[in-house]
Amino acid sequence: MGNVIGIQFSCDAILSHCLNCTLSKATCISQLEDNLVDLQAKLEKLIEAKNDVMMRVVIAERQQMRCLNQVQGWLSRVQSAETEAGQLIRDGSQEIEKLCLGGYCSKNCKSSYNFGKEVAQKVQLVETLMGEKDFAVVAQRAQESVADERPTEPIVVGLQSQLEQVWRCLVEEPAGIVGLYGMGGVGKTTLVTHINNKFLQVPNDFDCVIWVVVSKDLRLENIQEIIGGKIGLMNESWKSKSLQEKSLDIFKILREKKFVLLLDDLWQRVDLTKVGVPIPSPQSSASKVVFTTRSEEICGLMEAQKKFKVACLSDKDAWELFCHKVGEETLNNHPDIPELAQTVAKECGGMPLALITIGRAMSCKRTPQEWRHAIQVLRTTASDYESLPNDIVRSCLLYCSLYPEDYRISKENLIDCWIGESFLNERVKFEVQNQGYYILGILVHACLLEEVGEDEVKMHDVIRDMALWIACDSEKKGKKFLVCAGAGLTEDPGVRGWENVSRLSLMQNRIKNLSEIPKCPHLLTLFLNSNELKIITNDFFQFMPSLKVLSLSRNRRLTNLQLGISKLVSLQHLDLSLTNIEKLSGELKAVVNLKCLNLEYTWSLVTIPQQLIASFLRLHVLRMFGVGDDAFEVASEDSVLFDGGEFLVEELLGLNHLEVLSLTLRSPYALQSFLTSHKLQCCTQALFLQYFKDSTSLVVSSLANLKRLNVLRIADCEKLEELKIDYTGEIQHFGFRSLCKVEIARCQKLKDLTFLVFAPNLESIEVKSCLALEEIVSDVPEAMGNLNLFAKLQYLELLGLPNLKSIYWKPLSFPRLKEMTIITCNKLKKLPVDSNSAKECKIVIRGDREWWRQLQWEDEATQNVFLPCFKSLLEITEQRL
Repeated sequence: MGNVIGIQFSCDAILSHCLNCTLSKATCISQLEDNLVDLQAKLEKLIEAKNDVMMRVVIAERQQMRCLNQVQGWLSRVQSAETEAGQLIRDGSQEIEKLCLGGYCSKNCKSSYNFGKEVAQKVQLVETLMGEKDFAVVAQRAQESVADERPTEPIVVGLQSQLEQVWRCLVEEPAGIVGLYGMGGVGKTTLVTHINNKFLQVPNDFDCVIWVVVSKDLRLENIQEIIGGKIGLMNESWKSKSLQEKSLDIFKILREKKFVLLLDDLWQRVDLTKVGVPIPSPQSSASKVVFTTRSEEICGLMEAQKKFKVACLSDKDAWELFCHKVGEETLNNHPDIPELAQTVAKECGGMPLALITIGRAMSCKRTPQEWRHAIQVLRTTASDYESLPNDIVRSCLLYCSLYPEDYRISKENLIDCWIGESFLNERVKFEVQNQGYYILGILVHACLLEEVGEDEVKMHDVIRDMALWIACDSEKKGKKFLVCAGAGLTEDPGVRGWENVSRLSLMQNRIKNLSEIPKCPHLLTLFLNSNELKIITNDFFQFMPSLKVLSLSRNRRLTNLQLGISKLVSLQHLDLSLTNIEKLSGELKAVVNLKCLNLEYTWSLVTIPQQLIASFLRLHVLRMFGVGDDAFEVASEDSVLFDGGEFLVEELLGLNHLEVLSLTLRSPYALQSFLTSHKLQCCTQALFLQYFKDSTSLVVSSLANLKRLNVLRIADCEKLEELKIDYTGEIQHFGFRSLCKVEIARCQKLKDLTFLVFAPNLESIEVKSCLALEEIVSDVPEAMGNLNLFAKLQYLELLGLPNLKSIYWKPLSFPRLKEMTIITCNKLKKLPVDSNSAKECKIVIRGDREWWRQLQWEDEATQNVFLPCFKSLLEITEQRL
């Protein structure tokens, strides 16, 4: 009886619930389970469709196209629908448990109805989104401005009228090809730069303005690539096309456009038809070609319908420009200075470049005596170089003209050459390098060289021309130069003219073979670097008894060093860096005067005979960073590279004149032996530790005594788990004060790089393929509470770190950071930045778009600051990592 009553009560309760459900609600509830199954199936198809569309977008973005707003909107709606539908599917099992009476009713009718209704709506939304997926086009080329604005000095008064003349010619007159000619430094490039920018400032009907710097090294492929990039052709498949194929592609696009092509610094005729540029008609004002050149003859060869001579400034305009650069405060500092300043301005000959350069230099000279000295300097003949302290400094300046026009010259490589030429005083130990940097400072402060960053200098083309003229015109002083650098040569220019040459530069060409035997009794320097050399005849160096400096660097096809090089008994500087040389001959022991030997990044170098390095007793500079990657496995016992470098360290100990050392060690025993030498520690500037296969811990603090260490690289230490810091005493006296660049690669078990907090002057950090790495900087010692971490960091590159979760636990200021590249670091969800970070410089953050979307920010203000900094990267191959 009790059982009957219990059953009756349960049925009444269920019926009572059911009576509260309308027919429509009952439908939502009864179809809930089927709708959930339907939602999951359709959601999976929608996700597949979304991935297909995203792939099309990625391919389009690789071609410099921009995703359409409607496509971006659809992707955003799909992303939202995917998130919401996914949550409904996850909650579905809980709601299904509430159903009763075979799924036609619910224990909580209101809850089940609301949930069922939401599922049904989401099914409909997914169906709608699926119906919108078929986009004919997903991206289009972004609307670009007609020209790219270029930085320039304000137009000087004397050039303003010529600017207007040329502008009228371009927009009003029928001339199709226009030439601007005049001597170097007169303002041609400045003038055409203002013309370029004027297309952005003044309404016009041109479709595009293309700027190309041509210079002496005329290569039609380079011109094509710049034009192709401007008109949307530049991609990997187009780059691989032939010159003729690219020409046709360019022609098909440009013939439909009204374009202006600006060619700066022509030294010879450019065949526009080979480039693919339609020849502008003299009777039409549709398209224009404008070029600058130093030679009026080039205007004829280019068939210019209109030419303008850019002349020096008048005395009045020159004086106004000079006064502006010197400044009123200096001019008014003494009653004698204005008259003296007029004299200085006249000595500049109306050349804007000279007026600007000398005007700036004189802006801090506030006594008549300084101005009178400047006048004397300017009046002195160029060959005497009275403006420089001595002949050594003048020789160092002339030497810079051996490099190509606009070339960024490495300071350390330049100083190595100066050492090889015996320009620098070697009597004071450890002072040769300092002398080199001192002379560079003189030349930079004299505005004869321009500093490019901290490691490179550049020579203005006008000053380079002057230096070459002096060198080639001073045959009586034995300073005749022959410079064919960056001239596009595929073979040597003929050895007959080399007999009276003291310095010869064939660098940065495409020369493959040197088969002739030159006779160069006076030759001191020979630059063959940055070519495609594969074969050099064995007797090529036979008749070069005076040669001091030989550079074969960056000839990657060069695998053998000719035996005849041992005949260069006067050789003091030998640069084989970035070649594929496999073996050094023991015959090199005959080169007893060698002061600088550069073997950096000779990865294929397996054999360096024992006692060869030890025989170079006068060696000041030895660069062996990245030597012999192949040698670790295959070096024979008679090679100094055998067994990780222990033999090499022993030989280095006998080099008493060594001042600069970059070194690669591949065994902890070699490192231990190296660290016992105070002399080697004092001169080491770069250290590469590789293949410490059995080491689980490296006491990196043992390297803190390397007071001049600039670069540290640790790679391929597969068992390395810890870079350990042991320090005693006051923390402010400990650390890597000179360390500027750190690279860590393929150390699979390493967990953190906290030792970096002891390197306050770091400028670059690269970490690659360290699979276990979780943090860059972990716990910081309490004694370093006031740490200004990474205050000088400019570049941070993190590649292939799948377990990296943190760079640092709190925001950092990054006052000098320029670039941050983060790829395949998917667990890194937050960057150590806030709205106050990187305020003093413009930063670029490169990475995968999906990683960027999932980043978490300190706050909205931080997100707003850094969103414009992001640039998406293409997928990086394993080889890059």
